[in-house]
Amino acid sequence: MTSDTEQSPFAVWAPRPETVSLLADGVEHPMRRDENGWWTLSDPEVAAGLRALPAVDYGYLLDGASDPLPDPRSRRQPAGVHSLSRTYDAAAFAWTDADWAGRELAGGLIYELHIGTFTPEGTFDAAIGRLEHLRSLGVDFVELLPVNAFNGTHNWGYDGVLWYAVHEQYGGPEGHQRFVDACHRHGLGVIQDVVYNHLGPSGNHLPRFGPYLHTASVNTWGDSVNLDGPDSDEVRRYIVDNALMWLRDHHVDGLRLDAVHALVDSRAIPILEELAAAADELSDEVGRPLSLIAESDLNDPRLITPRDSGGCGLTGQWSDDFHHAVHVAVTGETTGYYADFDSLAALAKVLTRGFFHDNTYSSFRRRHHGREIDTERTPAWRLVVCTQNHDQIGNRAAGDRLSATVDEGGLAIAATLNLLGPFTPMLFMGEEWAASTPWQFFTSHPEPDLGAATAEGRLREFAAMGWDESVVPNPQDETTFTDSTLDWDEATSGDHARMLALYRRLGRLRREIPELRDQRFQAVSVRFDEDERWLVLCRGGVQIAVNFGVGPVEVPLPLASGGVLLSTAGAGAEAPADDARESEQPVILPGRTATVFRPSPVDD
Repeated sequence: MTSDTEQSPFAVWAPRPETVSLLADGVEHPMRRDENGWWTLSDPEVAAGLRALPAVDYGYLLDGASDPLPDPRSRRQPAGVHSLSRTYDAAAFAWTDADWAGRELAGGLIYELHIGTFTPEGTFDAAIGRLEHLRSLGVDFVELLPVNAFNGTHNWGYDGVLWYAVHEQYGGPEGHQRFVDACHRHGLGVIQDVVYNHLGPSGNHLPRFGPYLHTASVNTWGDSVNLDGPDSDEVRRYIVDNALMWLRDHHVDGLRLDAVHALVDSRAIPILEELAAAADELSDEVGRPLSLIAESDLNDPRLITPRDSGGCGLTGQWSDDFHHAVHVAVTGETTGYYADFDSLAALAKVLTRGFFHDNTYSSFRRRHHGREIDTERTPAWRLVVCTQNHDQIGNRAAGDRLSATVDEGGLAIAATLNLLGPFTPMLFMGEEWAASTPWQFFTSHPEPDLGAATAEGRLREFAAMGWDESVVPNPQDETTFTDSTLDWDEATSGDHARMLALYRRLGRLRREIPELRDQRFQAVSVRFDEDERWLVLCRGGVQIAVNFGVGPVEVPLPLASGGVLLSTAGAGAEAPADDARESEQPVILPGRTATVFRPSPVDD
């Protein structure tokens, strides 16, 4: 028997218990086991009768227990992760996206959002009402933080325990399908964040069914997933089938793979390569691009190296080095992992080489870290970068955004480097208008002991790093969640509206200027002055000149340049009266600004 649940909706892999029975709509039905640990209904007529019903509430009784457990492959958990599962026919949804041809990651702009705090309602349907806003920014992909079922009402999503079910408060599986369908109508692809490196602390019943976890191997969040031990074939199939469910049944265009550096996998063909091969096969079948993007702390380009060249064959990976370099340049913060990025030279290296740590010494790790990218063969678009994201904001003590501490000029510089740089840029919800709302770490564990332990652990973590404990919000407090919800009203006035207008202008430049669509490392060069705090990023003939300092500086442009395409100073940088500029002719940049210069006209 295979793990293809389409063959029987009531098949379950449970090699550990001696007996398994199905409790369906209050009636218990015996099951039989095959040689691989899969259980199916003993009576085929019962199976056929249950399959014919529009919906069935069901669970599994293991070894004669009286309390049923939810299905490890449950598609719906209407009463929570400790309760009965409910069947859901994903194929019954009436899709309207037949004309959607998909979207390649190359050249794309990603917008990361959390359904629960993106709108006051916190639902898929409410988020649909904001899709035109995303289109106005030039967004190509919406990246959803994890939406699979977790215990409680609100959570970041990384405490999921039933990977096949969609959180009911967001709108359940049908709500997710409606959202994806609406995104496609608006010309937006969808990237779904998925977590395959750990399970949440409440509602994880998988170990009672089988060896889903390594009991002797742990990562930051608990026991590691069993990817290479005995019976790991079925655990890996559980993961691959889940990935294919999102891509096939929910029509998403890509997956963001959470913290792949936490995967413990010693097999010759790693799970990441297996996932990439499965996604490519499905892409050929459905006739549209499907992307896999790794969140990785490894700085290892082998993740995005093609499989026929010895790599995993993933489409892209996050590059935190870009975030760190820009963050230090605009904030001056140099504690912790920011210490190594305290120079414009670090930013220049990242812009031209992709990684800062490419087998260089990391003072934070106290060892050498990373591997050099072959920039001749690897396009820059395979690196997904940002200046803010859920982790970099939410894992600060107070969940403070850049807008809480950085001036408008610094925010504009960060936006310009992110959106006009050579990589695939990603925005975090609300950054486009310098949202004043924080994005804090919030949980809603119903168990008092777990809630208290989470709050106390959060305080210990920041105390060890020297943060003021008094600014750390209790993740279990309702206000920690509600305070993190976007205030859409503020986007239309004052400084917020001015920042939003800048993001829209930058988005238009990305689409309209050919040089800004060239994402080859070979087309990028950088000049900078460490003492005077200026940097010039050249993308072909387009030059992006940045003054990180507070006072005006005179900057020699490295190439002949035409007029100003955009200045974050509003009135524009000082420039000669004539359109064309002489090579190396200086330009005066006001403090804390970025100016984008067009290429000079080419003489016939």
